Amino acid sequence: MKIIKRNGSEVVFDITKILAAITKANNVVDENERMTPMQIQRIAESVELSCQALNRSPSVEEIQDMVEKQIMAHGAFEVAKRYITY
Repeated sequence: MKIIKRNGSEVVFDITKILAAITKANNVVDENERMTPMQIQRIAESVELSCQALNRSPSVEEIQDMVEKQIMAHGAFEVAKRYITY
């Protein structure tokens, strides 16, 4: 599966980039507001499945929106705020 970067080029989807971005956002919030590594993994996998279901190459912005919604669905609003700023 490929994704469309901001510059219009297509690259192969890389779940580790989603994991890294969520983890970075997670690490800067107070410990009591953090998500578990399993929650982060599940979000990344869910987003990957959603992208595959589109049957087209999603844009980076679409993927970011999916990630934000998944983080908020877990109730981790502070993590979502930090993710948005990354």
